[in-house]
Amino acid sequence: MPISPRVRRLKLDHELLTQRFAAWPLIKITGTAGMPPEMYRFTYSLRGLYVSNSGDILERTEHVLEVNLSLGYPRRPPHCRMLTPVFHPNFDATSVCIGDFWAASEGLDDLIIRVGRMIAYQEFNTKSPLNGLAAKWAAQHPQLLPVDPREVAPPSITPDIAATNGAAALTPVEGPAAAVEAAPAPPAPSPASDPGSDDAWSAKIVIS
Repeated sequence: MPISPRVRRLKLDHELLTQRFAAWPLIKITGTAGMPPEMYRFTYSLRGLYVSNSGDILERTEHVLEVNLSLGYPRRPPHCRMLTPVFHPNFDATSVCIGDFWAASEGLDDLIIRVGRMIAYQEFNTKSPLNGLAAKWAAQHPQLLPVDPREVAPPSITPDIAATNGAAALTPVEGPAAAVEAAPAPPAPSPASDPGSDDAWSAKIVIS
């Protein structure tokens, strides 16, 4: 049976992700569902911000992202949501705003790097925020940004899988700032036991 263009894209995404982040400490694939995967969990080891129960804006160093590749993918953007708390203009409790820059020709690996840069406040948009308070805070504290100035992307991979598979493989199928002074962040909850996670994960996810 011939492989559908969508399945080929999912397979290519998985190859690119596993090779690009294989030995990169800042971004890890910590869960998948499906074969080839249609759902992912990524753990970022980056400095970002969250709001404590007392209302303080604090720093945390581990963040978990869930990515769902719907049936409309890649023509429609992946649905991304954080499973750990984050304080950022372009994140809310249920989604990450990626619509402004998603294109079907973009690699999923590049999108994951963009989200990491957003977590670190290297990228943010205060004009149409999902979190108005975070947008106001970012506008008022530019001297504190980014909260993590490190390069989020790993070094270029060799060989380049995309080049090996051909450029058409990703076409559509139809200066460091001052650190934020904050108390050490509490350890992030385990993705497998996060109370805010989808029940589907408990049956499907493979924890690496």
